[in-house]
Amino acid sequence: MVDAWLVEAMAAYNADSLADRDGYRGLVHVPGEALETILLWSLESLPDEILVGLDGDNARPHVAEVDELFRGADHEDGLFAGEGQVLGDVTLVNRGDSWSVHHVPEEWTDGIFAESRGTRGGRFIHWLHTHPNAVAIPSEQDADAAQHTRGVDMILGIEFSPEGPLPWFEDTEGVRRRLQPDEVAPVQEQRGGRGWGSWRRKRERPVLGVAPTGHRIHGLELISFHRSGCGINVIFVAEQGFPYGWEEGA
Repeated sequence: MVDAWLVEAMAAYNADSLADRDGYRGLVHVPGEALETILLWSLESLPDEILVGLDGDNARPHVAEVDELFRGADHEDGLFAGEGQVLGDVTLVNRGDSWSVHHVPEEWTDGIFAESRGTRGGRFIHWLHTHPNAVAIPSEQDADAAQHTRGVDMILGIEFSPEGPLPWFEDTEGVRRRLQPDEVAPVQEQRGGRGWGSWRRKRERPVLGVAPTGHRIHGLELISFHRSGCGINVIFVAEQGFPYGWEEGA
């Protein structure tokens, strides 16, 4: 069973997905259990990035009335592989820095059509990777890797402290999609030194929880995009295929 805070976060995210539906050309339905697993792997791996492979579940088609509700004015049918299927099992593929995480381990590749399938080997339909202490906006390297994705790519941004060599980078252009409950209490942080030249800066940031690595988690973001560059609307669904928060928003 998915933790209560994550249920609230997914319901708030779904409300935004519904309100902004006209800005997307496609839909992808992500089970809450899959997201919870991905979050656990991500937090256990901090400060590294991870790469996750996902496929659609042939036995779990989208609920038609949900698609009808979330389909926006710019929706385009047949945009990507696996469309119309709720995402199935998730697989942790790789862990590392931003330069290496997109590559699958050598033992996963058979060498056949490797060049046409890109560095990820094309084993999965959909992919998700994390951005530790960076917003969930595709980089140039992310866009290049996505050219070999048959389905959609997703990015999970994680803001945490202590930051170490990865301070939170805020100034990136693009659509931001926060993944957190509507009500999160902020905490006040102070930084500075003592003596000559000392300075202090105060910033209020929420604390969603503490990762297994001891890092405090201040924020989560998640987006999905197609290799053409257009945005894909993410809907988080429960076991029966209906969105979290459905009763409130239906």
